[in-house]
Amino acid sequence: MAWNEPGNNGNDKDPWKNKGGKEQGPPNLDEVFRKYGDKFNGMFGGSTKSGNSNGGLSGAAFGFVLIIAIVVWALSGIYTVKEAERGVILRFGQFHDIALPGLRWKMTFVDRIVPVDVEAVRSLSASGFMLTEDENVVSVEFVVQYRVTDPRNYLFSVTDADHSLQQSLDSALRYVVGHARMDQILTRGREVIRQQTWEELNKIIEPYNLGLVLTDVNFKDARPPLEVKDAFDDAIAAQEDEQRFIREAEAYAREIEPRARGQVTRMTQEAEGYKERVTLEAQGEIARFEKLLPQYQAAKEVTRKRLYIEAMESVLSNSSKVLIDVKGGNNMMYLPLDKIMQQTQGSTNNTPMQLPNSTTDIQNLRTQMNNTVGNSQVNSATDRLKGDRYSNGR
Repeated sequence: MAWNEPGNNGNDKDPWKNKGGKEQGPPNLDEVFRKYGDKFNGMFGGSTKSGNSNGGLSGAAFGFVLIIAIVVWALSGIYTVKEAERGVILRFGQFHDIALPGLRWKMTFVDRIVPVDVEAVRSLSASGFMLTEDENVVSVEFVVQYRVTDPRNYLFSVTDADHSLQQSLDSALRYVVGHARMDQILTRGREVIRQQTWEELNKIIEPYNLGLVLTDVNFKDARPPLEVKDAFDDAIAAQEDEQRFIREAEAYAREIEPRARGQVTRMTQEAEGYKERVTLEAQGEIARFEKLLPQYQAAKEVTRKRLYIEAMESVLSNSSKVLIDVKGGNNMMYLPLDKIMQQTQGSTNNTPMQLPNSTTDIQNLRTQMNNTVGNSQVNSATDRLKGDRYSNGR
């Protein structure tokens, strides 16, 4: 139901009327602001609209405001120094102390904190065309890595420590390059140039106490001018080929030399073994001859025949030829047993042949040979047998 709905018996529900039925309008904003303004002026010892002053209230209010201001000032001085940093405290612009990592407090409007990172590794580079000792021009690029060790010297020893290090690097690099030859800078002397630049740079920055320490110096690039780059590339390629050929030759020498030494050792050992064998064989022959000589002197004919038989046995033991001396005959028979065995191998089923033991067996064997190979072949065998006997006698 609405506030002033008709038919409510004159009892309208108007929020601006009090319970007694007296009409109450909305509050006057100007009057409200004036009332609170008078209270605020009274707190600071001012006079109200009635002209009365409140001195006790103004003193308490001032103290309260002063305490709040002190608390805010104290809280504003809290700060934190990171683990990798050191805080340089400046009191009225002058160095006062070094703040270590952690939660710290400073006097606001009096102290100023300058954080300095002492763990980060920083880098600077220097490059440019430089003149060498042999009056050639090269393009060189160096990179220096460093770290801050003393925050106070880093900030106050010189105007700008980083810029001073940059100039020192350029000076050291030009000095070292100016005392080196171009071939050393471009090829095999790069490490020497790097070390000399590092040492020279340390000598330059040491008197200035920059609060820095060099951690590394890198020789990034060194090249001739573009106008002569192709010629220098050919020269460098030739030097690399020279080194490669030298290494290949050394590797080949290391491969061949042990093999040759092994062959020399093997041949030496074989020669020594042969020498020992021949010596021992000769000594054995001498010993055998010395034992045989008394027997020969005692029975010359028997010993001579026995030596002849032993010699013929050793010679004929490896031959497939059979010689038969027929008693009472002038001829010696030659039996080609190898051929006879090849011809009769199929029919006799590899049956071994028996040698003749008597004259009758010899005659039967001769008859069999005549029937098998013919008289001409027997006669030719007899002739060859005579020749073999002559050669054996020699």
